[in-house]
Formats: sequence, C-alpha cells, structure tokens
Amino acid sequence: MPIQEAKFIWKNGEMIPWAEATTHVLTHALLYGTCAFEGIRAYDTPHKGTCVFRLEEHTKRLFYSARIYGIGIDYSEAEVNEAILRTVRENELKSAYIRVNAYLGYGEMSPSATGCPDDLVIAAFPWGRYLGAEAIEEGIDACVSSWRRTAQGTLPAGAKVAGNYLSSRLITTEAKVRGMVEGIGLSHDGTVSEGGGENLFIVKDGRVLTPPLASSILGGITRDTVLTFLNDMNVEVVEQAIPRELLYGCDELFMTGTAAEVTPVRSVDGLAVGGGNQERPVTKEVQKRFFGLFDGTTEDEHDWLRPVKG
Repeated sequence: MPIQEAKFIWKNGEMIPWAEATTHVLTHALLYGTCAFEGIRAYDTPHKGTCVFRLEEHTKRLFYSARIYGIGIDYSEAEVNEAILRTVRENELKSAYIRVNAYLGYGEMSPSATGCPDDLVIAAFPWGRYLGAEAIEEGIDACVSSWRRTAQGTLPAGAKVAGNYLSSRLITTEAKVRGMVEGIGLSHDGTVSEGGGENLFIVKDGRVLTPPLASSILGGITRDTVLTFLNDMNVEVVEQAIPRELLYGCDELFMTGTAAEVTPVRSVDGLAVGGGNQERPVTKEVQKRFFGLFDGTTEDEHDWLRPVKG
C-alpha cells in the first residue's frame, strides 16, 4: 500500500517538512535493524473528534522495546505522547496511521555499537484497510507459512523492532505468491504463533483460544483490547499452545492488530473456516465493540481514546 505523504514529520524535537526527513545510508538501524517502533491509529470520531487509540500503551511498549536493545530515547513518555498528538494536529489529519521510530543513527559500524546517536521520528499519514477494503466484512483467505517464527532464546518476540519483521516479510510474501492475503506462522515447536503482522483468535465450541506469549508472538495492544471485550462478554478465553489442525477445525478465526484491526479469516489453506458458516457471532460482537469505540456506540470505559485537540 503506497505511503500517502503528509506535510510534516517530527524528528528529534523539531517539526520538519516531509521531504527533509532523511537519514544517512550507513545509519545503524539500516545496517543492523536496530529500530524500535510503534504503529498507532488515529480515528475520526463523531463524539470526541480525532482521537489516538491507546496512545499511552503504545508509547510504553516503545520504551520497553528500545530498552531491550539498548536504544536510547531522550524524551519522557509524556513528551513522546504530546509529540505524537502534535504530529497529527499539525498535519491536519482527521484519521491517520502513526509510525514512531526510535533507532540508532549514523556514526559507528558494529552490531554492538555504543557511539551511535539515538534518533526519534514520528510520522502520520492517511492509511486505509491494511488487509483490503472488504476484509472487515467478508474476511480474508490465509495459509500456513513454511517459515517459522523465531524460537524463544534467539530474538525477543515481545519487542517490537524492525528486525523481527523480516520474518513477517517472508510469511506474508509467501502467502501472496500462493494467492492468499496473509500467512500464519508457526512457532519453533510447530504450534500456531501469529500472522505476518497480526495476533490470532480461534473460536471453538463456545470458547476462544489464543496463542500465549511463549509461542513467539508480540503481545499486541489490539489483542489486549479484544481480551478485555471477551471478558466483558463473559466468553471463556484460554491462552494455550494451539496445534495447527485447530485452524482447520475451528468455528471462527480472526486476526487482530493496529493495521488489521479486527479481521475475520474465512479460509486457511483452502479450507473454509467453520465449514463455510459466515455467521461468526463472536467475531462480529468483538468487531461491534471495537469499531463502536470510534463511532460512539461503545462507551470508552477504559479511557482508550486520546483526543488530538484540547
């Protein structure tokens, strides 16, 4: 999906023209993937104006990921939050995808470099449905990838860093070559992990199953939102290792993420989820509550919406 340019990008405390937000070709993050990042959405709501969804939680995870890899952030969480809001405001965006990058800059050539500057960049721009315009209603076709997610003890899956998404590229590219929208990666032991950039939820016999953090998944913020909704719905949720065959024998299957939001999966490896039953009662109720946050039909009980103005 092509990037739609906006007017400004926030970089290291300054709002600069979009085209001037450049970096050196030997930047450490480009050489070694040392970039902690967050993808965040801002929604145009009828009751609160433009709001950033779960801003504080995203920023907190950014600091967590950066700390694991020794990437410094020379601002407080509160200052980063305000910079994000300012970026949306000054670009005059009603809705937006926000990308925050904390990375090691230019200055030293070594994986273990300690002398590189710490750079922080915030961009915001218009962005539509990541998995396709009709995906939310109709669902997507997925496949199990031949590529496995990183095993525990190799790279920390719980850190949201650029290098981890090389795996996502392999998984998603393979799916597209096979004519699918998204791929599903397995963990090192062959159990289900996550999609190319989404967490997974399986509905089976009235319960919801989802892989645990130990299955090499990112602890998604949308995932946490859905877990909260399911608890409010009095639906039993079990975080457990999930064998691959449950993808073929479940009643419903959906993916979650900032980009994907809440998207149903209608088939896996050519097999219709739920035997082709498109009712998806659990998925639809979760979607209703999730998107209701942004149209005002779901009460924001947890203070998840942060208005850009005021």
